[in-house]
Amino acid sequence: MTSTTTTSGPDFVSFQVRDRAASARFYEESVGLTRLPDAGPAATVFSSGPGGAAFAVRDPFPGTDLDAVPAPGAGIGVWFHSADAAGVHARLAAQGVPIVQEPFEGPFGLQFSFRDPDGYVVTIHSRV
Repeated sequence: MTSTTTTSGPDFVSFQVRDRAASARFYEESVGLTRLPDAGPAATVFSSGPGGAAFAVRDPFPGTDLDAVPAPGAGIGVWFHSADAAGVHARLAAQGVPIVQEPFEGPFGLQFSFRDPDGYVVTIHSRV
């Protein structure tokens, strides 16, 4: 039997984190994401912006031990857009956030990558 149902691809991305309140503050205050009203007891969700995938930090799934994972998200690229990538970089660097790739002009405009409090690597880019 052939299915006519298609899947559109990612429309929601979440990171399992050790301390959801601290991670939510980091993504709101340091990275500059817009927090949405309470999404429930296990996740803090941020606005996706026009046409983007929503993002959340969430409590770990049952049976997940983040301290046993050497590099959360290794091999997965998560990118956020910011018209002011240089400003986000300056703010994160001033706060001592580990920058794993310094800003450079690439195919997606100015881009750089940082490591969040749980060890996930996120790239910020400026091109729409």
